[in-house]
Amino acid sequence: MISVGSAAVVAGFVGVLAWVAFRTRAVRQFREFSLAGRRIGLPLVFGSLAAAYVGPGFSVGFVGKGFQSGFLFLGIGLAYALQNIVVGMLVAPRLRAMEGCHTLGDAIGQKYDRRCQLFAGVVSVGICVFLAAVMVYAGSEIVQNTLGLPRWTSTTLLVGVAALYTTSGGLRASILTNSFQFVLFSILLPVVLLVVFFQIDGGSATFAREALAATRAGWENASAWKIAGLLTAFLLGETLIPPYANRALASQSVRVSRGGFILAGLYSVAWFTVMAAIGIAARGRVSPDVIEDHVLLVLVRDAVPPTGYTLMMLALVSVVMSSLDALLNAGAVAFARDLAPKSKRGADHRALRTGRVATIVMAIIAAVVSPMVPSIIEGLLICYTIWASAILPSLLAGLLLDRPRPLAGLLSMAVGTLAALVGVIAIFVKASFMQTPIIIVPALAASMAAYGVGHALDRSRKVEVA
Repeated sequence: MISVGSAAVVAGFVGVLAWVAFRTRAVRQFREFSLAGRRIGLPLVFGSLAAAYVGPGFSVGFVGKGFQSGFLFLGIGLAYALQNIVVGMLVAPRLRAMEGCHTLGDAIGQKYDRRCQLFAGVVSVGICVFLAAVMVYAGSEIVQNTLGLPRWTSTTLLVGVAALYTTSGGLRASILTNSFQFVLFSILLPVVLLVVFFQIDGGSATFAREALAATRAGWENASAWKIAGLLTAFLLGETLIPPYANRALASQSVRVSRGGFILAGLYSVAWFTVMAAIGIAARGRVSPDVIEDHVLLVLVRDAVPPTGYTLMMLALVSVVMSSLDALLNAGAVAFARDLAPKSKRGADHRALRTGRVATIVMAIIAAVVSPMVPSIIEGLLICYTIWASAILPSLLAGLLLDRPRPLAGLLSMAVGTLAALVGVIAIFVKASFMQTPIIIVPALAASMAAYGVGHALDRSRKVEVA
């Protein structure tokens, strides 16, 4: 039974979130729905980027990994921080400088051709749906544990709220609510670390001993191939996925785009450190038999009073929703812009309506698929593998090369997608075939090789025609 204090906390949270969401008002143009009019300043770009990428994987998932393998995953997570900084310095400014782009598909279409844009659109929408399913899976676990609701009720509540304000306010609603959520969990989750740390018997000496033991065990249980795969996945797997690309495109200027990604990368270093430390602090307090994705939930329930527990769980719900709404908006924009039939008559109104319908449909699919997610980190790694292999070589080559070849882009995306899907399906058919983190290495290599072959073939064909 939920206490009066907990009920008040829930009501206050919902009230503030509703106020922030409805302050944005319903958008009336597709440009506002997709890019918020390209008027997003540095604080909002940074805050919404950080909120979008933190998600349950880099909070609940990282605490579970810290519990099992100490600071090993912190080292792997630093590859993700490096990726954000490099993207901010080299890639995001080039993307923002392109005119007429609402999505990565637009950018790929400009650099290659319409066929490549369609392929990129299919991959973008698919990745957004399945990443959203991971968010729904994590969020449902939290709501279920906090309020004691049945799983499908928790799922419906979570998806319904996120879809409601995202459908109405578009990217601006997503960014403003993300910023509120960013402030909330950036304060409350470090407080959890402090509370738990000061309750450890033996203090810092015990913490250091547990950190060393967990890190050593994690290192001994991980093969060199697995570590290489994890580093590759975290370095490349989330590079400019649709929600991040949308924030780069929606920023006020190239300078804001660059600064937002660099600051978000630096913030992630501190965030990963706090999450891994919470996981280590939970050792000796949480049973080793607890499921990896439940470590943080069990720890907070044990460490803080009921009202504080409810507040902390709402912070975790904020973490989930900040990623979920960003994915729903980005996928809907990609569908409306890259896949929906084009029509000059009433084009803006049609695109806006298509985007809103796509938001709702994607939310429903994510809710239905969410029970199939194996775990938070495992689900993220599968999506990272497909995205990096399917899109990354073509995207980076298109942005960095002077004359990218359409055949190279199409061949790379097709081969990369096929290689990643074959690996993922093989794991589901026979789990012992290969570990998920390892798939990205051969799949990405195949995609890059296909790009090289396509580039050579397209170039030689044009020379023959000339």
